[in-house]
Amino acid sequence: MREYQPSLENMEDIVLDSEALNQVASVINLQSEWIKKRSTSLYTDPFLIQEKLKALDVEKLARLFLKVWRPIVELEQITTKSLAVSAKYWRDLLPLDVRWSKTGYRQLPLASSTYEDLVKRRIISEKTFSEELEELWKELLDRVGDKGKILYQEFVYVESYPETLRRAYLTSFLVTYGYAKLEVYPFEEEIYLVPLKVPTPPSDKENVMSYPIPISYEDWLEWRKNR
Repeated sequence: MREYQPSLENMEDIVLDSEALNQVASVINLQSEWIKKRSTSLYTDPFLIQEKLKALDVEKLARLFLKVWRPIVELEQITTKSLAVSAKYWRDLLPLDVRWSKTGYRQLPLASSTYEDLVKRRIISEKTFSEELEELWKELLDRVGDKGKILYQEFVYVESYPETLRRAYLTSFLVTYGYAKLEVYPFEEEIYLVPLKVPTPPSDKENVMSYPIPISYEDWLEWRKNR
């Protein structure tokens, strides 16, 4: 540039040459910083290490390995204290016939249960699972009406905590089987249930995601208190 600069008459050419010179200087400065950083961090190129290892003979490589090898050794031994603790345990342990004699049991007479008894004890359900889903779906449709949607908590939460859990369990299947949809508003911390008049199970091509909704006993108590 020192040679050709006097012959330049156009200011635009001078500006372009100055910008080019500035960019070249920036590249050189970055390369200098890169080399300085590599040298201070003792950086070694992996390719150079690989070539050095290949150049070493097997015996020298084995000696280097033995020099830097630090095996981990574990030593277990029984102490006098642990022996004393073990002896005390076995000395204080009652015989099997004494220990087993304390395990009492009560023999109950055999009896039969009726269908009503099993339903009452909730061993079996009086309705099938599909019937319970249909019933809850119809309730959801009736409660929503023309509003289009209802708060999840408003629909699921009831006076009994076990019944609340049962309704939450069934509601999850309403959403899974396409009887309803969830609308989640994370900023407002609100979840809505949107019932579908015609059940539409999700297809395999849809991107289905799982959304956990915790229902703790404390949350239920808070809801019941603020009703």
